[in-house]
Amino acid sequence: MSQQVETEKTSLWIYAIPMVPVVIWGTNMVVTRYAASVIEPISISFWRLVIALVLIFPFVYKKLILEHQIILKNIGKLTLLSLLAMVVYQCLSYTAGHTTTATNMSIINAFIPIFTIFVSLIVLAEKPTIYGVIGSIISITGLFFLIGRGSFAGVFQGGFHFGDGLMIVAVVSYALYGVLLRHWKLPISLGASLFVQTALGLLIHLPLLCVVGLQTINATNAFPVLYAALLPSIVAPFMWMKAMQTLGPNRSSMFTNFGPIITAIIAYIYLNEQWMYYHSIGTIMAIFGVVLAQKKLKKI
Repeated sequence: MSQQVETEKTSLWIYAIPMVPVVIWGTNMVVTRYAASVIEPISISFWRLVIALVLIFPFVYKKLILEHQIILKNIGKLTLLSLLAMVVYQCLSYTAGHTTTATNMSIINAFIPIFTIFVSLIVLAEKPTIYGVIGSIISITGLFFLIGRGSFAGVFQGGFHFGDGLMIVAVVSYALYGVLLRHWKLPISLGASLFVQTALGLLIHLPLLCVVGLQTINATNAFPVLYAALLPSIVAPFMWMKAMQTLGPNRSSMFTNFGPIITAIIAYIYLNEQWMYYHSIGTIMAIFGVVLAQKKLKKI
């Protein structure tokens, strides 16, 4: 009996693994919104990579030495992955914080599983199930209702925030990242892969910095920079990869639906953002659509 109780406790703790990165990402949307007022998007994106790189190196340098030939062989693929996740997704997310709310950003971010279906269809010619099609339609409808602030016509009448559009592009970029990561299945350890992608992302930032310049870290912007470098850049990816190993991608992706709720609560307390009825409707439709899309059925 005691062994059974212990097993049940252990299984419950497994579900806490994906919640850690979800809480971090939900909080990061609020930090990102705040960062927009104290540091430029390219600068915070650059500094978070520099700090993350320094902190990761002591834990992965042995793997880097052992796997250097495999890394060099796949450097082109790693560069594209880095461009999508470390540069496009991050920079557009930080830029979006200038013109939209943290709540909107988090809800749009929750559409990654749905956009993954579309990207898989285009890039890999993977046909979705009928549930995937219906779930996608429901979720996308909810997205338009959200960005139109309660009116589908509002999307075309000034209700659409420029930041919402940037977040959509960012989410599509990250969906493509996930699809390619799964498709290529690079034979590189997780830590080494994360380090190399971070390093390549840093190099890709350099031409951008030559154009827009680089802000230094100071007392005003130190918190969002350090938060971005430590939690979303290191802790969240490792915990999410651990969740993928223990629960699998489908079960783990369900936990991302808690992101908008976490963001909304924190944004309400610290940024005085109001949760409106269209946020509720958009979130419910997004969650329902994602859950429905995970159901298995004969492909159409």
